Amino acid sequence: MLLPNWAWLDATLNWLSYGLLHFSGWQVFIVTMVLTHITIASVTIYLHRHSAHRALDLHPIASHFFRFWLWLTTAQVTKEWTSIHRKHHAKCEQAEDPHSPHIHGIKTVLFTGAELYRKEAENLETLERFGHGTPNDWIERNVYTPHSVLGVSLMLVINLALFGALGLTVWAVQMMWIPVTAAGIINGAAHYWGYRNFEAPDASTNISPWGIIIGGEELHNNHHTYPTSAKLSVKPYEFDLGWLYIRILETVGLATVKKTPPKLAFGDIKPVADEKTLEAVIANRYEVMANYATQLRLAMKQELDKMSTLPADSVLAAAKRWMHRDAEKVPAAVAAQLAQARAALPDVDTMVKMREELRQLWLNTNHNRAQLALDLQAWCKRAEASGIAALQEFSMHLRAARV
Repeated sequence: MLLPNWAWLDATLNWLSYGLLHFSGWQVFIVTMVLTHITIASVTIYLHRHSAHRALDLHPIASHFFRFWLWLTTAQVTKEWTSIHRKHHAKCEQAEDPHSPHIHGIKTVLFTGAELYRKEAENLETLERFGHGTPNDWIERNVYTPHSVLGVSLMLVINLALFGALGLTVWAVQMMWIPVTAAGIINGAAHYWGYRNFEAPDASTNISPWGIIIGGEELHNNHHTYPTSAKLSVKPYEFDLGWLYIRILETVGLATVKKTPPKLAFGDIKPVADEKTLEAVIANRYEVMANYATQLRLAMKQELDKMSTLPADSVLAAAKRWMHRDAEKVPAAVAAQLAQARAALPDVDTMVKMREELRQLWLNTNHNRAQLALDLQAWCKRAEASGIAALQEFSMHLRAARV
């Protein structure tokens, strides 16, 4: 049966097929990726680094653009997101953590992370305790917060107008983008799988050294180590796309960076470590321990190269993965294998013991500054008398640390 030859019907069918823009499928796909990427940039720059952690200040023009865009594409209320994220840092991997995969289960966070957010957003105590400093102007009180659903509804109308029936798919992708990438992948995978540059006091990991798809949030272990830093990359091979955008905003006067990751500075090697050395070590303790881990791996390799009979493969695998970690982070299932490795590798065993002694410098609250400086001096003396090349090199490097 042929359709009637009505002009309005032809126009309607044409609009449903092509929308106002008459884009091809590939063009619509590219636009969708650009739109979702702007949303990712808004989350990482505005909600995360600016609102939750105050790592940078944003010009009102930039700040309000991000608020408006998030209202259109996520229905996210700034105070809710900020409060929940701050609570996550305050209670990380504990029972009160709103979305830890070690508390709620990795599948729950990966696939229903957005539901965990919505549930915590209803906790008025969380909003009251952690929501300070978030927007409370007229438009926030009268539009963005009470009518958050209105924004995504308007986005649906815009997509349908521009892309026709395909606009519904564009809108669906936009609505899923943050729940999947942020609420699922970052809150789930980035506390479960990946590599760690630093022994942060939680389970955070870097999913990838190149933070592009999720705007730099892939570098999650770096972020949990230095949460108030506007820059999430720390290694020469790491890339934080969100930081690139922040630098562009800063260049045009729309952002002011307040803090970046600290970097351990070095000068001449001092005869003995003093209180200034202690200050530098404690202030940069995560980097210090990362450097120690490098030396520990080197010592392990050197000691293994000298052995005629190597420990079992499972013992070696456990040692390479866990030997440099804090004792409380090591799974009980590999404790016996680590004990076997330490028994077979006396130099490594010494370095593990001395690693814990070094860590006590910032964990020991019973000693004053002068006593801790003496403890550091004694530690360096024992390290350099150990006969272990990697430990001696680390100690001399440590004596060159300065504020």
